[in-house]
Amino acid sequence: MIDVIIAGGGPTGLMLACELRLHGVRVLVLEKETEPAGQARALGLHVRSIEIMDQRGLLERFLALGKQYAVGGFFAGLAKPWPERLDTAHPYILAIPQNLTERLLTERAAELGAGLRRGREVTGLSQDEHGVTVALTGGERLRARWLVGCDGGRSTVRKLLGVGFPGEPSRVETLVGEMELTAEPETVAAVVARVRATQLRFGAVPLGEGLYRVIVPAEGVAGDRTTAPSLAEFRQRLRALAGTDFGVHSPRVLSRFGDATRLAERYRTGRVLLAGDAAHIHPPTGGQGLNLGLQDAFNLGWKLAAEVAGWAPEGLLDSYHSERHPVAADVLDNTRAQMELLSPEPGPRAVRALLSELMDFEEVNRYLMEKITAIGVRYDLGEGHELLGRRMRDIRLGRGRLYELTRAGRGLLLDGTGRLSAAGWADRVDHVVDGGKELADMAAPAVLLRPDGYVAWAGEEQRELLTRLPRWFGPAAG
Repeated sequence: MIDVIIAGGGPTGLMLACELRLHGVRVLVLEKETEPAGQARALGLHVRSIEIMDQRGLLERFLALGKQYAVGGFFAGLAKPWPERLDTAHPYILAIPQNLTERLLTERAAELGAGLRRGREVTGLSQDEHGVTVALTGGERLRARWLVGCDGGRSTVRKLLGVGFPGEPSRVETLVGEMELTAEPETVAAVVARVRATQLRFGAVPLGEGLYRVIVPAEGVAGDRTTAPSLAEFRQRLRALAGTDFGVHSPRVLSRFGDATRLAERYRTGRVLLAGDAAHIHPPTGGQGLNLGLQDAFNLGWKLAAEVAGWAPEGLLDSYHSERHPVAADVLDNTRAQMELLSPEPGPRAVRALLSELMDFEEVNRYLMEKITAIGVRYDLGEGHELLGRRMRDIRLGRGRLYELTRAGRGLLLDGTGRLSAAGWADRVDHVVDGGKELADMAAPAVLLRPDGYVAWAGEEQRELLTRLPRWFGPAAG
């Protein structure tokens, strides 16, 4: 029997496969598309996702194919400088198209031994106390101990489970395409600047070699957004809003997206879980969608692996929902707010002007960037040290960098006291006696990190530590 079947071979599913394979879990990824996607739906990684890649030793691969930018403007396109003193060792956005992210994660999943079968779509499922039976196109049936639906906003897995997906349907729609323009770059830039003075969902971004990413509001909301718009539709909307179609031709990709906003009522139903767009959809404002899915997978992977291995403490797997559902709800709310701020109506424009003034305060600018980049996320792990429930940024230690110690996906007791012990959990938690000035500056003599890098405990008393280790890593080994 397969340990875990993952429905969906996009970034979320592939990241989850990598995380599970770090723990020896037998994984099969099923992807309905026969070939990798050529369209770059998402264009980059935010700070927390960059940290995740560093924690798993993948960042150099991504840096080799992407470009680093320390630019603001991610909250509703408000053009503000990158905030100072952002709490990270990676204060930049990494511009890398989604198809390259998928390629790198596919390669890594293969290196780790994950199975990937293309042209396989889930059409049915049933579950019992021992596992899940999955039906595929063509009549094939597979059996696994667990199933995770990472199959997008129209998730078949979610629908088969009957999980509610409440929220709002699309009110507005935007056309997005990659195409060539005959107009001169200077003309394009001038027209875009003029139109964006009143229409913020408009743009033409150069991608190199004469190729542009063109964004323009649609006339209405299509009944079927799975049908791509035509080049003629792009030309018509460009002329209506800009007075010119820039001579668009030779399209590579044409697509449309709406501002539908929905959140699954639950992330777990028995032995089936949801992650990524299967669990939440929202407008792409702020560039958070792909990143939110990667971070879902990073939270879920080690918890599901613990369940498969048999050492998961009671409630560990359910903490995936209790931690990630509120994070998604917050992202949905901030994208709702951003969409309002992009409206050309007088009221939203007045609120936008006021928020722009407020963002001139460094604290406000930094707060919003921490929200967009997800480094401000704090899980509710109870009362305690100010680091509790927060992810630990990379810090310098006597033996190198913190993130270099997290590559295996295990727990980590970073002990600056030299007096602590995690001996009963040595098969799940690495004990590193090291500290350094940066840890001391955090007023944390020692920290216990979960495999996803979040602080489960900070202090210096062995007695306190022994109350936290079983909570996250199960009973001590006999």
